[in-house]
Amino acid sequence: MTPSALLHLAAVGLICIAFAVSACATPLSIIIARKTGAMDVPRDERRMHKRPIPRLGGLAIFISFIVCVLIYRGLVLSGFDWAHDPLETIPKLTAVIVGGIIIFFLGAIDDTLNLPAKVKLIGQIACAAVVFFMGLRIPAIKSFGWHFAEDSPGGLIISFILTVFWLVLITNMINLIDGLDGLAAGVAGIAALAISYSSYIHGQYTAAFVMIILAGSALGFLPFNFYPAKAFMGDSGAMFLGFTLAAVAIIEPAKSSTLIATVAPVLVLGVPLFDVGFAVIRRWLRGQPIFSADKEHLHHQLTALGMGQRRSVLMLYGISGIMGIAAIVFSRNLYLEAVGLFSIAVVFILIFIWRWNKHDS
Repeated sequence: MTPSALLHLAAVGLICIAFAVSACATPLSIIIARKTGAMDVPRDERRMHKRPIPRLGGLAIFISFIVCVLIYRGLVLSGFDWAHDPLETIPKLTAVIVGGIIIFFLGAIDDTLNLPAKVKLIGQIACAAVVFFMGLRIPAIKSFGWHFAEDSPGGLIISFILTVFWLVLITNMINLIDGLDGLAAGVAGIAALAISYSSYIHGQYTAAFVMIILAGSALGFLPFNFYPAKAFMGDSGAMFLGFTLAAVAIIEPAKSSTLIATVAPVLVLGVPLFDVGFAVIRRWLRGQPIFSADKEHLHHQLTALGMGQRRSVLMLYGISGIMGIAAIVFSRNLYLEAVGLFSIAVVFILIFIWRWNKHDS
């Protein structure tokens, strides 16, 4: 069997194992959620469900991801030829695992105790700082032309700020779209698959394999989370997915420019990015706190138009898929084509927002 065939076989095997472990662990997470009181009770009109639902499904995603990443890490360290992976990525992979563990437990505590938003933000920043000091960082000093030595105090400060901002931003983007059954898991799965393929064609095998594992973990949970949901992933799952997407995207920036390493995931996550952007603008214009909650997110607007949860989620899957293809095209330096695809997706989003505003008035 050729090395390429072994590579493909390993990828298929890992995504299948991740899917199976996640699917098998979800019923366990439901039992634990009920016993610990980690239930999402619909106490306000923002909630789309009518009955209490377990919200510790992130445990299944977390278990699946950690198990499969440790399998991959072991294969790399054992010297399998199909990995084609430099051992210098292993410390960064370890940083991803440590950061994922911290962010998961932060989310799990929030799912049980409902932590204040400021406390969660401080925890996210602390988690990002741990990952930075473990060596996983955005080496933007050289890539964007700043005249700082990478190991100088000024260079480290700028790199620290960029890395923490990047990790916290993407972590919260996934968390904020977790408002309809299956939306966050599906969008994260699509994003992970797109980034995995983009990494693979550039020879970034660690990022490719870890992303495909993340996709399998998210998609394995989806049958329990799609409408009507039997379980929610909660903050433990949403923050874990967002943090891992952001961290793995910068795990091998030396093989491509920092611009591609960071812009491609932004393109893939265009739906939550626009949703967050419009929410910030909307609340600022109304004089409301930026972190206040409302029922005017994009997914709320689609359901208000009478599309229902399933059609709304499937529509957003489609838009995310277009943006995922745009990210892959962008990573291959086809910038005009990427802009064209991304513009099509943006037009669909703007049409939905315009129709909702017209309907609301």
